[in-house]
Amino acid sequence: MIRIGTLLLATVALAGCRVEESGEAETNAPAAAATDAAAPGAATQLSLIRLDCGSATIKNFDAFFSDRPGLYEKAPREITDSCYLIRHADQVMLWDTGFSTELKGQAQDMGDLVARMDRTIAEQLADAGLKPADVDIVGISHMHPDHTGQAAQFPAARLLIGKGDFDGTKGKDDPFGPWRTDAKKVTLIAADTDIFGDGSVTALHLPGHTPDHLALLVRLASGPVLLSGDLYHSLDARAKRGVPPFNTDRAQTLASMDRFEKIAKETGAKVVIQHEPRDNAKLPGVPKKAAR
Repeated sequence: MIRIGTLLLATVALAGCRVEESGEAETNAPAAAATDAAAPGAATQLSLIRLDCGSATIKNFDAFFSDRPGLYEKAPREITDSCYLIRHADQVMLWDTGFSTELKGQAQDMGDLVARMDRTIAEQLADAGLKPADVDIVGISHMHPDHTGQAAQFPAARLLIGKGDFDGTKGKDDPFGPWRTDAKKVTLIAADTDIFGDGSVTALHLPGHTPDHLALLVRLASGPVLLSGDLYHSLDARAKRGVPPFNTDRAQTLASMDRFEKIAKETGAKVVIQHEPRDNAKLPGVPKKAAR
């Protein structure tokens, strides 16, 4: 059973790397930011589509998502739990994996929220003509269970995650069991990481929500898209710079917000807040044609 306590207890430390095969889990020293220059033509074989990985009713949005009481209304609010399917030439990548399949078809009261999920990722992949074994990379923005719940459904994929997240989830309810014995399939991140080596998809190191939280910059031919991870949880969180009380570092969170907004402005990217229902329409969902 999923528990809300797990959502709040993320102590993450990350290290970074490129997606290549080696004899052990890969780690890079921080490199020059991969956001500084676009790679011409990099997005010509790139597509992005949204997957519905659940939803939740936050019982008191203000208390749950702000350490400044009164920043938001003290009332219930719906959030979405979005995941994303990225196709890069002949490679398939998932970004985040939502709630566990245990939640399918039910509503579960977790104390501060009530969570629901109608369809699994595997079921939605089937609508796109894919099987779980077709997924080459599973990228995780951070270790909270509403982002890691279905990761183990893709054991053949390379796992792209922070070292602290990977180490910190060992033991009971480990979402990353399939990768514990195969270090060749784990990529650890400590800085901005060019995932495919051509500038088209970049994991952005934006710590604060967890020690090394990630967002994702996808340079589609139609224009760049920024997937927020959990840097923000709503449109008004972006406007008001609300910091959830369970974030690991408030100062880092605010600095990451500054950097995210700088990247958004410099790239002209479409910002998609992953938990914001009003942002769902910014990207097509399966089985519609993907954004390119």
